[in-house]
Formats: sequence, structure tokens, C-alpha cells
Amino acid sequence: MTKLKELIGIMKDKASQGKAAILSKRATLSLLRATSHDSFAPPTRDHLSTLLSSGDGSRATASDAVDLLTGRLQTTQSSAVALKCLIVVHHVIRRGSFIMRDQLPYSGGRNHLNLSKFRDKSSPVCWELSLWVRWYAKHVEQLLWASRIVGFLPTEKEKASGLTNEELLRETEALLTVLEGIGNIPNAASMEGNRLVSEVATLVEEDGVAVLSEIFLRVNEFRERLVCLGFGEVVELVYVLNRLGKCKEILVITEKQKLWDLVRELKVKIEKMEVYREEGKRTVTTQRATKSDRFALTLVNSVDLGRFPSARFL
Repeated sequence: MTKLKELIGIMKDKASQGKAAILSKRATLSLLRATSHDSFAPPTRDHLSTLLSSGDGSRATASDAVDLLTGRLQTTQSSAVALKCLIVVHHVIRRGSFIMRDQLPYSGGRNHLNLSKFRDKSSPVCWELSLWVRWYAKHVEQLLWASRIVGFLPTEKEKASGLTNEELLRETEALLTVLEGIGNIPNAASMEGNRLVSEVATLVEEDGVAVLSEIFLRVNEFRERLVCLGFGEVVELVYVLNRLGKCKEILVITEKQKLWDLVRELKVKIEKMEVYREEGKRTVTTQRATKSDRFALTLVNSVDLGRFPSARFL
């Protein structure tokens, strides 16, 4: 039965590609070749480059290319095709032109790719791949969401110094959300030898390294401006640092030790800050009063700052 499904998939690919070739639809043909029904082979570099080149022309051309891609992603029932479409979307986010990136679907929320219930029961391999489709779609969504806040990675090193405290916190939390999502990547042991899954895992690992680098820049910027943060901003920063501390085991790379050392140093400095004045009332050291600041002014000094959660959860 599995062999029959694979044969049907191959026939579908050849029929669709033949039709596109006859109609001289270059973009459609490139997409079909990059997102075939083969459950083991990822898109080739040549096919990806051809697809990405669609964004080098006019906005209309880029829009048509993205519409073709998202249309195929939304209508396919094949886990292999869906996974390859997501790989293409991933490459558009990372390497596509600004015009092409701007055409990607984004509703301002989550699950805009609408693949959280995706299931392909046609074979055991396709069933396993379905889990990867659901998880990878969420990762791509989070990456796209973060890019709308932070900008497309990597960003300029000087950018962090030009951000307000509020912007710096928002960007750090967006990057942290992507990193936390990477920590939930499916176990690839059962898919060992599957080059399609290996390609996804490699792309995601590269995202993790890039995100850690961006987080490091922003945490280092917080260290430089720590004495200028208001109490509410310090509370939010502690919350972010505590979340970050739970991500230590996500990626095994030497460079990230610098980040953990920086996080530890920053938390020690925060714990030593004099945040209690005027008979136990907390005071704010900056002119900007956040919601957390206003909330904090009503608290007594019996609260341990190092363990105090974000005010949004109280």
C-alpha cells in the first residue's frame, strides 16, 4: 500500500510538472519541483534559488510566487509536500528579498499557517512526518512573528543601543519565544536517515545559533543601561532572564556559555540594586512609568526582587 501511495505521488508530480512546462509557467514548475511528494529528499539548492529569484522582480511577481507557495501549502494532504513548502517559506524569511518577505501571510497572531491539525495517514512515514509538519509550521510562524518585531536576522550590532528600554524588552522576549519553541523540536531518532527531516533540523539549529547571538547583544545592552532602568523594567528583565535560564540545554554550542555568564552576572547585579527607599516604598529611577512601575509602587519591601514574577501574572 505504501509503495502504491509513493507511485501515485510520483505520477502526480510528473503530471503537474508536465502541465506547467506546457503552459510555460516557470514559477509553478520551480515550485512543483522543489515540493515533490518524495518523503525523503529536501528541495535542492538550485530549486530554492530559482524560487527565491522570483522576489527579485516586481512586487506583483513576488506576490504571485508567494501565493503559489502558500496555496500549495494550504491545499496539500501530503506531509512531504507540506514540509517542503515550509522549508521554502523558511528560506524566504531568511534569504528572500524584502519584497518577497513582505508578501508572506501574517495576521498579527499565531497559527496563521493553519497547520496545527495537519494529519497524513497514508503511510507510517507520512504519519511521522505529520508531527514534524505541525511543529515546523509553528516554528516558522514564530520566526515570522519575531521578524516583524526584531527585523529579519541577523540585525546590525549597533541597533540594540538605539532602542528604548521598552523596545529592547519586547525584542528580547520575541527572540526568547523562538528559542523556547526550538526546545520542543520532535525527537528525530525514529526518522534517522531521512534527509528531509535532517534538513529541517539543520535549518532550525542555525536559527537557534542566530537567535542566541541576537539575545546576547540585547542582554549585553541591558547590562550597560541597568542603572537607568525603572523598577517595572527591572521586574520584566528578571522575568526574561529567568525564562532564558531555562533554555540552557536547547543548543550545545561553545559560544552560548558567554551568554549564560552574562545572564548570571546581570542577575547578581540586579539583586544588589538599591530599590527600596522612603520607608519601604519602591521608587522609579526613570521618567517613563510602565504599568509594572505603577503596580510596584503599592507594594511593601518584603518582596524579594530576584524572585519577583512579572506583574502581568499577578
